[in-house]
Amino acid sequence: MTVTEQNILPILLIIITSYLVGSIPTAYLLAKTRNINIFEVGSGNMGGTNVARALGTQWGVVTALLDMCKGIAAIVLARMVLPDEQWGATTISAIAVIVGHNWSLFATLFYHLAVKGKRLTLRGGKGAATAFGTMLMIAQPQIIVGMLAIGGVLIAITRYVSLGVLAAFALSIVWVYALATQDQLPVEYAPYAIILAMLLILRFRENIQRLARGQERRLGERV
Repeated sequence: MTVTEQNILPILLIIITSYLVGSIPTAYLLAKTRNINIFEVGSGNMGGTNVARALGTQWGVVTALLDMCKGIAAIVLARMVLPDEQWGATTISAIAVIVGHNWSLFATLFYHLAVKGKRLTLRGGKGAATAFGTMLMIAQPQIIVGMLAIGGVLIAITRYVSLGVLAAFALSIVWVYALATQDQLPVEYAPYAIILAMLLILRFRENIQRLARGQERRLGERV
C-alpha cells in the first residue's frame, strides 16, 4: 500500500486505534478482580498462561480469548476505515495491535500508579493470543488448522506452552510469507509475517533460553 496525502490520516488513525485496542490490559484487569497484580506473580507476564498459573485454567482461557478478540476487533475497525485498501490496512493494524499488547500504555499507567517509586518501564504481554487473532483474519483455514494441530500436540506431549506457541507460529509465519510472495495471499501480508516473527522472537527470547536450559515452567504448574 502506497502512503498518499489522501490516506495518511486514515493510516495514522488505524495505527493509533489498533495500538490502543491492543493496549487494553486484559490479564491485568482480570487478575485485579481477584486482588492480584499479574506483574508481580509467576513470570510477571500479562498473558493467559501466567493468569492460568495464578488464578486457574478457566481464567487463563478467558484471558486468551479476550486478547485474541483484540486482534480481530482492531483489524475489523481498520478495514472499515480504509475499505478500498483492506489488505494494507489489515497489515498495519495487525502489527500495531500486537505492539499495543506487548508494550501497553494502559498497563504501564495502571502499574506505575499502583507501584510508585519504580523506574518507568513499558509493561505488557508477549502477544501470542493477540497475534493469533490477527492470524485468524489473515491466514487461510488450513494454516489455522495446522497451527492448532502442531501447537496442541506439542503442548499435550511436553506441557510447554511456549514451545507449542512458538512452533505453531513458526509454521504459520513461513506459510503466510510463502503464499504472499507467490500471490496466493495479498503481498502486503509478507511484511506482516516478517515483523510478527521479529516481535515473537523478541518477546519470547527468555522462554527460548529457558527451554534450551530445561528450566521452562510446564502447563499446570501453579504459582
